[in-house]
Amino acid sequence: MPVPWDSDAAVEQLYAAHWRQLVRLSVLLVRDVGTAEEVVQDAFVAMHGRWSRLRDPDLALGYLRQAVVNRSRSVLRHRAVVARHAAAAPAPPAEPGTDRASVDSARRTAVLEAMRELPERQREVLALRYYLDLSEAEIADALGISRGAVKSHASRGAATLRTLLDPYWLQEDRP
Repeated sequence: MPVPWDSDAAVEQLYAAHWRQLVRLSVLLVRDVGTAEEVVQDAFVAMHGRWSRLRDPDLALGYLRQAVVNRSRSVLRHRAVVARHAAAAPAPPAEPGTDRASVDSARRTAVLEAMRELPERQREVLALRYYLDLSEAEIADALGISRGAVKSHASRGAATLRTLLDPYWLQEDRP
């Protein structure tokens, strides 16, 4: 009979194996690395504190994913409230243009910008599907929606991305 892990060892193993992909997921949702790292760290701390109440430790990664998505949503809601109540301030000056190191970097930037244009649920579904390579069932569980809704959001999001990125890809192919 295997010896059950204590919360320290279990969360440490999950952290070592999945921290990076969870931060990447959160970055796609909150659009900020520092905030994403905080979101993921908070999810791990909460998981550690509640480990003894976890019904099935094998589902811990799924719970972490769901916690990261939910905490990312909370960050976005908080930002919206702050933006509504913030005093109107002049826009910061535009940063001077920089040379792009590679076409890959430029394309990655274009995709991330296009992802930001998508509605929240479509962005979440596409991030979970194509960035974490989750199945429809895993995405449905993580977001608390049906598999049909996952398919619908993925299809609509992908179609919108194609529309948003077509002008970019055509421009990049020009001499």
